[in-house]
Amino acid sequence: MFLFDTNIFLEILLSQNNSNKCKNVLNSNLGDINISDFSLHSIGVILFRNNLDEVFNSFILDIIPNINIISLSNESYYKLSIIKKKFNLDFDDAYQYCIAKEQGLSVFTMDKDFNRVKDEIEVIFV
Repeated sequence: MFLFDTNIFLEILLSQNNSNKCKNVLNSNLGDINISDFSLHSIGVILFRNNLDEVFNSFILDIIPNINIISLSNESYYKLSIIKKKFNLDFDDAYQYCIAKEQGLSVFTMDKDFNRVKDEIEVIFV
């Protein structure tokens, strides 16, 4: 099972340089895809900010039936500041790391900051 980082979805939704590579990774892992609630909200914020609310609606209709949305446990929120300090991560990366760690998930990402945690969790760079 995999946790897909926000940047994988945004790469596709914003038609950026690596969108085809990200599509292939998603299509190859259907049935094993998890997204954090934080990523889903971040995608919504970014798309709405860019007046791409219809893209968000299409994304929801397309992806929601094929993925699991997961949240950080209430008990793990206090760990975020510890993780931030230990690995020098920002809030969203610490959140993703904590979810992956507590759920035993590997992370698909394009964010090189995850190099700092690859001894703790499996990180797969796209």
